[in-house]
Amino acid sequence: MLSYVKNTDEVWHAGDIGNRIVIDKLKSLKSTKAVYGNIDCNKVRKLTKKILAFDCEGIRVVITHIAGYPSRYDKNAIEIIQRYSPKLFICGHSHILKIMRDKKYGHIHFNPGAAGISGFHEKRTMLKFTLDEGKIKNLYVIELNNNQKII
Repeated sequence: MLSYVKNTDEVWHAGDIGNRIVIDKLKSLKSTKAVYGNIDCNKVRKLTKKILAFDCEGIRVVITHIAGYPSRYDKNAIEIIQRYSPKLFICGHSHILKIMRDKKYGHIHFNPGAAGISGFHEKRTMLKFTLDEGKIKNLYVIELNNNQKII
């Protein structure tokens, strides 16, 4: 997994980081933006946020952990979307890879799945993409095998 991290400009993590060692390692390799997930301890929560909203390459990005997905967002996610009007909305929690266009709110929804070994997910996944002049380009799903070390 670290080889993928090393070949990026920045890491964005949608929560359920696991422990401080993971976030510290990511931050030692690349600039890292991260939100905490429901399994994350207080040490991880102190280093991360509940919601991140920022602009990158002309795209408003919002990252949070628990949200749902288009047509099935929870109440908090709808409030976040209405407040920040993202073009790219990234969440985690389900550990299930989803890439969907949300026609109602006019954004792209990403859930990168889960790269870690803990949880109920059968496949370990992450996303790699480029933001360039207001467009999302070069989107790749990276499937990690169960033998690949996380950190």
